[in-house]
Amino acid sequence: MELKTRRIVHTGVTKYPTDEWTAQQLREATPWGKGPKYLIRDRDSKYGTQFSAVAVSSGIKELRTPYRTPQANGVCERFMGSLRRECLDHVLIHDDRYLEWVTKEYTSYFNQERPHQGIGQRIPNQHDLTRSKPTRGQITSRAILGGLHHSYSRATYQVASTTTSTQEK
Repeated sequence: MELKTRRIVHTGVTKYPTDEWTAQQLREATPWGKGPKYLIRDRDSKYGTQFSAVAVSSGIKELRTPYRTPQANGVCERFMGSLRRECLDHVLIHDDRYLEWVTKEYTSYFNQERPHQGIGQRIPNQHDLTRSKPTRGQITSRAILGGLHHSYSRATYQVASTTTSTQEK
């Protein structure tokens, strides 16, 4: 997650997170050297030497949270709580692939539709958007995750141009 915009950069799902798996997730989250300057993480054993080696080779400085202090990484903890409360508590997960799909779908909703209190009720993918939204037009609704959430948008309103030349008259 990018701290400034609250945008989720990458998600991964596994029953058994290992050092090798987390290192691969870091590679996938930072392709072609496009990584953050800092990475805040806890002291879990799944972040081992391979994970640290990938971080160092990508030019990322790891910042480890103090022991037993989940509030030190509160933004990420808040996302995990939202994912559980707003999504996973309402969906019956039947296998790993479905869990991965549900997580990606919720992440897309989180990044593109859901306003965030921590960034002034803005949406992560529109964090720096200065363009104003239309104030006229029909409001449409799109179901997300089978209707668990909805995305609302205003249909664009276009005025037809009726110009006539003096030769046509």
